[in-house]
Amino acid sequence: MTDTAVPQPTLDLPPKWRQFYALMKPRVIQLIVFCALIGMVLAVPGLPTPAQAWLMVLACFGVWLVAGAAAAFNCVVEAHIDAKMKRTSWRPTAKGELSNKQTLTFSALLCLAGSVLLYVTVNPLTMWLTFATFVGYAVIYTVVLKPLTPQNIVIGGASGAMPPVLGWAAMTGTVGHEAAILFLIIFLWTPPHFWALALYRVEDYRKSGLPMLPVTHGSAFTRLQILLYTLVLAAACMLPFMVRMSGWLYLVVAVVLSAGFTAYAVALMRNYSDELARKTFRFSLIHLSVLFAALLVDHYL
Repeated sequence: MTDTAVPQPTLDLPPKWRQFYALMKPRVIQLIVFCALIGMVLAVPGLPTPAQAWLMVLACFGVWLVAGAAAAFNCVVEAHIDAKMKRTSWRPTAKGELSNKQTLTFSALLCLAGSVLLYVTVNPLTMWLTFATFVGYAVIYTVVLKPLTPQNIVIGGASGAMPPVLGWAAMTGTVGHEAAILFLIIFLWTPPHFWALALYRVEDYRKSGLPMLPVTHGSAFTRLQILLYTLVLAAACMLPFMVRMSGWLYLVVAVVLSAGFTAYAVALMRNYSDELARKTFRFSLIHLSVLFAALLVDHYL
């Protein structure tokens, strides 16, 4: 999962706590927890019992804490990059409002609290998978991959695709093929989603020195990759219906959303504009949210 291009919302908290809360990238975490919740719900046949519902609450809170820890750690590592980019220069670490020591302490406390909560109240598998996701995003992606390869978002997308797997593991103690399908959908969705953003923010990335695909390979190549990924993604979105995870309602929604995403990708290929790239990025958010919402609704029909 990735940040949006606007400052994150803040709660009505004292100024210093608002700064810490902003480091957690709340809008990103909302989507992460939502996808984890979908994995939990789909893992439970029928309506959850009160005990299962309480387990979902605890699991969501644990995932929220660890995801916030990863986001805060990311802000420390990329503070110098964030300061050069318009869409991230507002972050407290980029502006020097919070020190690295303060932010790392905050990140460590969140990660520890979330991990303990998941281990004690959910199950060890969920805790270890969530912690591995933290390491994958905060260290492998942010520290190693992002500054080294234009395929950073493709490889690093594995961490962003983990939430439904975490949700499934929380309720079942295992990782089934259904969870793997949900993982695959998000994994394939991430590159076209993020590259659409990178297209209209290309000068920001050029200034930052990050080897994002539009910087290293140009706009035309990036737009071709977006189109190819949306086509493969469309096929992956049919899998829940094919393996009988879902029914006809989901299939109809998936076909419409896939057609819309592909139409945006084709339009980008034919006649690029920054405004069209913005619309593609925004539609990608709608695509994933509505797709998973359709899975949820279809589950109870």
